[in-house]
Amino acid sequence: DPPRPVDFIVPAGTGGGADQMARTIQGIISKHNLMKQPMVVINKAGGAGGEGFLDVKNSKGNPQKIIITLSNLFTTPLATGIPFNWKDLTPVAMLALDEFILWVNAEKPYKTAKDFIEAAKQANGSFKIAGTGSKQEDQIITEAIQKATGAKFIYIPQGGGGAVAVQLVGNHVDATVNNPIEAVSHWRGGKLRPLCVFDSKPVEYHEKITPDGQTWADVPACKAQGLNVEYLMLRGVFMPGGASNDQVQYYVDLFKKVRETPEWKDFMRSGAFNTTFMSGDQFKDWIAKEEKRHEELMKAAGFLEKK
Repeated sequence: DPPRPVDFIVPAGTGGGADQMARTIQGIISKHNLMKQPMVVINKAGGAGGEGFLDVKNSKGNPQKIIITLSNLFTTPLATGIPFNWKDLTPVAMLALDEFILWVNAEKPYKTAKDFIEAAKQANGSFKIAGTGSKQEDQIITEAIQKATGAKFIYIPQGGGGAVAVQLVGNHVDATVNNPIEAVSHWRGGKLRPLCVFDSKPVEYHEKITPDGQTWADVPACKAQGLNVEYLMLRGVFMPGGASNDQVQYYVDLFKKVRETPEWKDFMRSGAFNTTFMSGDQFKDWIAKEEKRHEELMKAAGFLEKK
């Protein structure tokens, strides 16, 4: 066991998907006594998460520090040029993949992604999509939608996923691509409507979410509605560089125990996560492929200087 409390760095603000996951993990570890030492969640959102990544990069050889990642693992270094790459860290495990969903205000008439894209085309570029940050995953997806459909949107950056959902509830924007966990309470409350999920197939959760009995499994894949965009986001854990195999294995085992708890399973269900788990070389290979894909997506969106 670690001799001192473990710092769990979140390279994002409070209330977003990564923060909710880190705090859920912290609660599970404490409730089930999975570690003798406490785990302390610390948000370091500055510079699109760059502050958090540089902190862990500069903590080489410190096994008392871990970081939860989202796609800013790839997008922040590419977009900002901060001196950081995932290879500066030690990959531990993929905990899950987070889905993205195309959401509209429930008062609007659109029932399918096709309806929405047609309306966006009619609106001649005046439709607004709110998302977290700029040149990060929500904007990458927005650019991919434009490319796939020819519809044009105005992208409105917000500080976090919670704020994004509120913009849509208030009808200040026409759509969002919020993660399920960021918008589910508004869907349950009848304020928002999910049109499609940016995955290859619908999410396999059949619990009722809405009063009229809709489930995540009822939300079709965007591809099936003619919107040919697919995007899933890493929820993974890394340690600083220079970690020993034993130290890495300690955390892999810890997260395996976390994944077995009823609280984690509830969290996965309520947030409609894709529950893929990876560690070791399989995880490293996946990360390397994702880095390349993000570079291609960001180049296509015009977010990178042409080298």
